[in-house]
Amino acid sequence: MADFIKTQNSFSDGEVAPEFFARDNLNGLSRLENMDVLGGGGLRRRRGLATVAELSDTGRLVPFSVSDTENYLLVLTDGYIQIYQDDEFVTNVVVPWDTSALDKIQYAQRFDTMIFVHPDYPPQVLQKSGTSFQVKQFSFSRNDSDMSVNIPFMRFDDSADIKITVTSNSLGNNFATFTTNQDFWTADNQDGYFMLLGKMWVITDYINATTVYAYTNGTYTLPSDPVTDWQEAAFSDRRGWPCSITFHQDRLVFGGSRSWPGGIWMSRVGQHKNFNVGTGLDDEAIFITLLSQQRQQICTIVSSDTLQILTNVGEWAIASKPVTPSAVDIRQHTSVGSVSSRYLPPHKIEGATVFISAGKQDIRELSLDQLGEHYNATDLCTAAKHLMQDPVDLSYSDATRQLFVVMANGDMAVLNQNSALGISAWGRYKTQGQFKSVATVNGTTYVIVARGDTLYLEKFSADALNDGGTYGFSFTAAAMPLRASGHNATRMKIRKISVRVLDTKTLFINDARAPLPNAIYDDASPGYSGDVSVNVLGTQRNCVNAPWKISSSEQLPTNILSVAIYGYYTV
Repeated sequence: MADFIKTQNSFSDGEVAPEFFARDNLNGLSRLENMDVLGGGGLRRRRGLATVAELSDTGRLVPFSVSDTENYLLVLTDGYIQIYQDDEFVTNVVVPWDTSALDKIQYAQRFDTMIFVHPDYPPQVLQKSGTSFQVKQFSFSRNDSDMSVNIPFMRFDDSADIKITVTSNSLGNNFATFTTNQDFWTADNQDGYFMLLGKMWVITDYINATTVYAYTNGTYTLPSDPVTDWQEAAFSDRRGWPCSITFHQDRLVFGGSRSWPGGIWMSRVGQHKNFNVGTGLDDEAIFITLLSQQRQQICTIVSSDTLQILTNVGEWAIASKPVTPSAVDIRQHTSVGSVSSRYLPPHKIEGATVFISAGKQDIRELSLDQLGEHYNATDLCTAAKHLMQDPVDLSYSDATRQLFVVMANGDMAVLNQNSALGISAWGRYKTQGQFKSVATVNGTTYVIVARGDTLYLEKFSADALNDGGTYGFSFTAAAMPLRASGHNATRMKIRKISVRVLDTKTLFINDARAPLPNAIYDDASPGYSGDVSVNVLGTQRNCVNAPWKISSSEQLPTNILSVAIYGYYTV
């Protein structure tokens, strides 16, 4: 057997899956729980959670920053938006959606206004005015000349063979009866807009599957034949409402709807309520449809250097600068696909767009190649896919360079990333309860946590040593199996494990309490910095398992700079 000293002074790859244990080029760990990887490659016990409020209902967190000094946290719940500022409750505002709709609500903010969209609800506008908040339904602008509404119109596939016979109506000269040649109308058509005979009509009464009453502003001439050239509003209770939203090049952009999942609607430049395509002038509204051999369902849209369109089967981009009706440079770059069953908000990290893919639901980074011409969708969790267990929410903190991904099982996968320092480390957060939602506001990361039958709004805080004031949590960092000189060790005996620590107050090495000088085990004492060793007297270790483990369940700070093991091995 040969002597060895094996020192690990960087943990920059975080927790990796067992299939990567034989790799020599990884500074990884077999387990990293409730610890963060620092910029220098070391480890630190994660921050605790401070309670902000007790919640009466399940919810979803959304950041709302009006300015650098005015930041709010929104809690979307059943029929309400709860608004918090500086951890204090501000007010409730009423919204039309219920709990079942929360997963698919998307949003976009511009200054003091946020617009929410959902395929089954008309868009809702949250606006801060002075010290008050109000929510109202998004309204498309009207033309002063005839009060027509600047909503986009189109012809849906199921109406290709529909002919409308227009007859007079006893309700008045502005009314007409629309009769179709086959069953077409539903009760959801009521209050919907139609375009025919060169005029805009609103359906006032649903009579039956072939007959409705309609109203137009002004007189009209009865046609002698059934009308085949007609369109209906792109958005309505029957056809559905926008699924996704963003602002791009001073246009409001809607992506996809229930009845037209591959559609992109862009408003006029600077007129975000006007979607009238007009005559195709450069500043007028735009409508395009994604065309490919596969059915494209738009999951979300992102305004970056280009307009990025993430669908269920691929990633598209509109690169035109500016985008005009006559200049839409659109193409599909990658074929990864995004989750369509719920909204998982993409985040911009170091110039790239990070999103959760469909299928395996791993974390992807959409970024341009070196020539700046083609997007690649790089897998950010190649070596840690075992941590991805059905993601349900995510958020990124610029302040801590961390991506937080909440899983359906209540755990949280956390990516510590700093490309300049070579850090891309996944780990796992656990708490006594289940994480439900996450959002970051002005550098502070908030979570909704279910503890028993109670829901809490909490925040990660450097001043909190436990969770929620009373809930303790343990931390663990365990090594990958020993490799020496490029070989797997088959037999190993360890004499000593030495850990270099910084400002540390508690430490267990291989489940034995480390002898910190002066018995620093309480919060009031200063932390210890230096080397801490445990003599294990030639302990035989299973070479497939971790040769060392550092852990503690005490609610005290711990910082690890490096770990060294001394002993004998055989390859």
